[in-house]
Amino acid sequence: MNRLDKNTIICRCEEISYEEIEDVISVGARRFDDIKRLTRCGMGPCQSKICCSLVAEIIYEKTGLPFPEIPLPRMRMPISPIKIDTLTTNSTIFSSVKSVLDEVELEDGKVK
Repeated sequence: MNRLDKNTIICRCEEISYEEIEDVISVGARRFDDIKRLTRCGMGPCQSKICCSLVAEIIYEKTGLPFPEIPLPRMRMPISPIKIDTLTTNSTIFSSVKSVLDEVELEDGKVK
């Protein structure tokens, strides 16, 4: 993949460059989710549909990890709007609200 310049934009949604991804890999990022947390790569409107394979190639190039060992980014439930009235009252109509805490990864690697 050395065909890319350091200024090449890898994540168009968040405008993350090749160099930014290279930098976080050099400090220990080894998975797409590591890179996502450190740079916001993959957090834009496309939700990593465009940059996922490019990031995997960069991880492979910089670390030598085989592609099967590079996990795909973790998918999250889309945010859905709720009425402000629900937030300002003591309403208990929160059953349809999905929390990101529902997907917390435990130390043993299992998803809660």
